[in-house]
Amino acid sequence: MQSPRYNLLVLVRNQFMTERDIESEVEGLNQLLIVTDDINGFCKTHELVDGYRITSKKRHLLRAIENKELKPFRFLINKN
Repeated sequence: MQSPRYNLLVLVRNQFMTERDIESEVEGLNQLLIVTDDINGFCKTHELVDGYRITSKKRHLLRAIENKELKPFRFLINKN
């Protein structure tokens, strides 16, 4: 399976990085993005706060993101 390519802007502070080093960094970023790009990855990396409850259940997360906006007092939290 070929990994999808993303349009990424990579700003480098080190003037001594070669083109090969930059390509390596971009490939690493692509690999990180693939993990969270599918719905299973999204569900593994997020939690839903609903009032006073916190859940990581896939069906609750999917139901919450069906709409454009979350209902009041519902929050999606990234586990990172």
